[in-house]
Amino acid sequence: MKEKISLQKVLPVISCFFVMGIVDLVGISTNYVKQDFGLKDSIANLLPLSLFLWFAILAVPTSMIMNRLGRKRTVIISMILTLWAMIVPMVVYNFPVMLLAFALLGIGNTIIQVSLNPLLTNVVRSERLTSSLTMGQFIKAIAAFLG
Repeated sequence: MKEKISLQKVLPVISCFFVMGIVDLVGISTNYVKQDFGLKDSIANLLPLSLFLWFAILAVPTSMIMNRLGRKRTVIISMILTLWAMIVPMVVYNFPVMLLAFALLGIGNTIIQVSLNPLLTNVVRSERLTSSLTMGQFIKAIAAFLG
């Protein structure tokens, strides 16, 4: 007899792919930061680079930390960092705070990208893993499109 997939377990994990897609807002955010603070193109173009640079720096350490903390806790930490990155500029809006927000967004995105797929393997049977990952990427694309 086949086991049914528990939506109670899968839905929160799949919704995390939506949070992962929020990082694609960095392109739009960069234009606003450039305009608001009168940045040159060369400086403004470094903002998205600094966000994605965190992946190169933190990918391997995150996987090692994930093995200690667990997949679920690591994903929760990434969601908290991403939330902070979105809230901080609404509280204080200046260039150093925006640099902090971009850094938090990059760190949170790195952590979620490293830990979300392994977490999905905990809640989905191996026969359904590929289709679940594809659905997650579809949800991520929807978030990017809405941004």
